[in-house]
Amino acid sequence: VCVLERQIFDFLGYQWAPILANFVHIIIVILGLFGTIQYRPRYITGYAVWLVLWVTWNVFVICFYLEAGDLSKVICHLICLSHQLCVNKPLPK
Repeated sequence: VCVLERQIFDFLGYQWAPILANFVHIIIVILGLFGTIQYRPRYITGYAVWLVLWVTWNVFVICFYLEAGDLSKVICHLICLSHQLCVNKPLPK
């Protein structure tokens, strides 16, 4: 239910990546429920792996937006470092 509510709010904005992620999440939840009802271990395992990834991603996003610890500084440093590597990289001949 919360994912569906978030989907509605994402449609109102310009963030299309969360809309696609929510859509994939809804599909995998349906497959997980189907796998539980029909007892299909492959679907249940896939749902369990997806759920761990989904929760990890949501915790990361929450910590990033709340600026928990030095997470935003680390991300900024990694982005700057990758940009410097791309800028200083010689062009292929």
